[in-house]
Amino acid sequence: MVAIHVTSEIKPLKKVLLHRPGKELLNLTPDTLERLLFDDIPFLPVAQKEHDRFAEILKENGVEVVYLEDLMAETISVSPEIREKFIKQYIVEANIHTERWKKILFDYFDSIKDPKELVLKTMEGLNLKEVHVSPENSLVDLVSESDKLIIDPMPNLYFTRDPFASVGDGVTLNKMYSITRNRETIYAEYIFNFHPEYKGQVEKWYDRYDEFHIEGGDVLNINETTLAVGISQRTCPEAIDGLAHRIFKNPKSKIERILAVNIPNNRAMMHLDTVFTQIDTDKFTVHPGIYGELQVFEVTPKGDDILVKEINDKLENILAKYLGHPVTLIPCAGGDRIASEREQWNDGSNTLCIAPGVIVVYDRNDVTNKILREQGLTVLEMPSAELSRGRGGPRCMSMPLVRED
Repeated sequence: MVAIHVTSEIKPLKKVLLHRPGKELLNLTPDTLERLLFDDIPFLPVAQKEHDRFAEILKENGVEVVYLEDLMAETISVSPEIREKFIKQYIVEANIHTERWKKILFDYFDSIKDPKELVLKTMEGLNLKEVHVSPENSLVDLVSESDKLIIDPMPNLYFTRDPFASVGDGVTLNKMYSITRNRETIYAEYIFNFHPEYKGQVEKWYDRYDEFHIEGGDVLNINETTLAVGISQRTCPEAIDGLAHRIFKNPKSKIERILAVNIPNNRAMMHLDTVFTQIDTDKFTVHPGIYGELQVFEVTPKGDDILVKEINDKLENILAKYLGHPVTLIPCAGGDRIASEREQWNDGSNTLCIAPGVIVVYDRNDVTNKILREQGLTVLEMPSAELSRGRGGPRCMSMPLVRED
């Protein structure tokens, strides 16, 4: 099986990357919610049960499930040098800059011999009392509370859609919008650089060290030759410009055009996949807020440069043009104002398509799910009382690695 191969949002899903929520959620507090991009604190035992059911649904439908934490544990097991390099880089990216604390934390993490335990601990975050240091030599340590977080947790990690995005036979390894989430991409960097299954096998269309921010929730594979990318709260036009140059110059890329979709900058429409998601060859779920004329920029290669053409049209017309046939847009909750606002808040239009017309959805969005079934779709419901508190649906929680052609 190829390492990465995704040319569509709907072709049969064969392999997917997940992250099972862990103790990083236990380090969320009311005071840190805003900084860590959460609206509420999920109850971990229930969130894990819900996530396990998500994985079971995928496996029951022939999808191989791999976990970020397992791939990363395998990666740092390749050699002691890679393990050491990762720990040192992780500490610097955690904003630890004094030589004293770099050494203290390196010794702490290096003492965790089990590779998966080490990876999970880097995701979980670290507080002062865990490192057992004597504070006599440091004024900072003396005045710090023992339960102060030295390293923030990464609670958004169960949304594996964002740190990188599979595009064709390569990936965009993303520079995330917030400092809080930008640390998450270190795991993908090491997996693609050093894991035996991925090293040297994956084209990199964008890099986490590039200047401008882009996130995977804004990247949709329309087909083998057309990529849609949202201009959103989390993805800036400069990043799409850079992505276009790199994709068009690489002879291994089959992408002929990028559609840069300008979407409203607000929490309810944070990413392109919260605005519309393909669920069948001719069907899309959509946020009712994008009905009417939409501003889209078609980016194509022109010699060594790019050509940008503005399109102002309805979404269904734009999609029909590039897919080559008419499409049906299914609004969240059928467009009913109160129901759609409620269910959009709980990602009613953020579905994971695992085959044409077969989708995984949150069970709580019962109005939308009923409409989807009436449209002839196979709707696989997963429990979502706690996972939904993170403001992301089944598509957000999954990164396809391989889809059939």
